[in-house]
Amino acid sequence: MKINVGTKNQNKVDAVRETFLGFPELFDTNIDVYLVDVDSNVSKQPKTLKQTTEGAMNRAKNAFYDCDMSIGLESGLMEVPYTKSGYIDITMCAIYDGKNFHLGGSSVFEYPKSMVDLIFTKDYEVNEAAKEAGFTENSSVGSAEGMVGLLTKGRLNRKDYSKQAVLTALIHLLNPEHY
Repeated sequence: MKINVGTKNQNKVDAVRETFLGFPELFDTNIDVYLVDVDSNVSKQPKTLKQTTEGAMNRAKNAFYDCDMSIGLESGLMEVPYTKSGYIDITMCAIYDGKNFHLGGSSVFEYPKSMVDLIFTKDYEVNEAAKEAGFTENSSVGSAEGMVGLLTKGRLNRKDYSKQAVLTALIHLLNPEHY
């Protein structure tokens, strides 16, 4: 089985590979997962759940060629009342089989308000906001442990956070009689 992942982030490719390999009864264990650098066709830092979901779907659709299925993973913010910053982060996954999308999402967490303020006032991506706000010197923290890794003190990293979204998108394929 050939799967294209619409990303340039190796964490996301590894998350897809590991999640799919966890279901040998459903998928051939001979899985080839390829990184395909495609555009999300949304803003560089999605700021709504709609934008984040559209970004995942666009990445999956743009990566669908010469494969059995393609996957898009997009992280973004969504407004949540009663949070300290007003927003939380979610990673959305879209699995595309050439006709249908199967969607899922990760758990959510809140960035520090100083980062959210930079994202909205300076139109920064999370990597830029994390660096300017002093949380990391790594300008590519999202390709490393991710902010979720930094904020959980290493207990949940970016790859495992992405795996949650892939797993919940697989619910449709694991239970086709209901979808």
